[in-house]
Amino acid sequence: MSSRLVFATRPSALARWQTEHIIQQLQTHWEDLICEQLVITTEGDRTLDVSLPEIGGKGLFTSELEQALQEGRVHAAIHSLKDLPTEDSPGLASQGLTLGAISQREDVRDVLICPAGSTLEKLPARSLVGTSSNRRRAQLLAYRPDLRVEPIRGNVDTRIRKTQEGQYDAILLAAAGVTRLGLEKHITQYLPVEVMLPAPGQGALAVQCRAADEKTLGYLQGIDHAGTRLATSAERAFLAALGGGCSLPVGAMAEVEAGEIRLQGVIAAPDGSRLLRLSASGRDPLQLGQSLAQEALEQGARAYLILETLGGK
Repeated sequence: MSSRLVFATRPSALARWQTEHIIQQLQTHWEDLICEQLVITTEGDRTLDVSLPEIGGKGLFTSELEQALQEGRVHAAIHSLKDLPTEDSPGLASQGLTLGAISQREDVRDVLICPAGSTLEKLPARSLVGTSSNRRRAQLLAYRPDLRVEPIRGNVDTRIRKTQEGQYDAILLAAAGVTRLGLEKHITQYLPVEVMLPAPGQGALAVQCRAADEKTLGYLQGIDHAGTRLATSAERAFLAALGGGCSLPVGAMAEVEAGEIRLQGVIAAPDGSRLLRLSASGRDPLQLGQSLAQEALEQGARAYLILETLGGK
């Protein structure tokens, strides 16, 4: 007898692609599995005229999907892992949720899209670059303090269109989102991680479900990628120990080889005037992330984070 799973997804083209991608992976393992989608509009989808940090950042693209899980309207929800808060979502009486699967990670890097064809190094001084990420803004200004950086909202294709129309000289986006939508032709430059360390969890998709739903967990186990889970768990532990929140100017990237995890982290002042880079290795992802965060705090990272909460003033 066929089984049925209902997945919560956001309405954007990228979110729908990500959900279809996970469904295809599952149906490769379980040929008789019937999968349906429930499209849910989140606060982040509805509020497009305000920059993400101004409207909170935490749970903007995930809370409504988690609520549907809590209410039993869906079996699972697909998220970009970088958008998923490291702490329980506010307003839920009881969390009771878990990451049933983290699929194999794609390109973790950020990319520059510039219609004029300039690389980051060759952008003229005072060029206007669009990004709503404090992490990208801070690292960009640390590398090129002569650039202007302004928020940009909208889906991936909308942001690219705004750049083509001349509203921005260039924009920064996650490589994974651009390539998933088949928009690679617009990429001018893949930014090296030495310049732009990605967000914790960037490039990975997370499938969230109820912790007590053993049937759904059994299906999801087949697409969980052990190496990606190890790496992203270390990255998210680093972010959580610094106070959580995907709006913080914090980057992290872990690589796994023979069970050994090498974690790099960066914390920046919002205006890019100060940048703290650290790295460490270990085998326990939670312990590694927490210890690297503690080292960062001992080296003065708290001052950068306080500046961020004050709006960079």
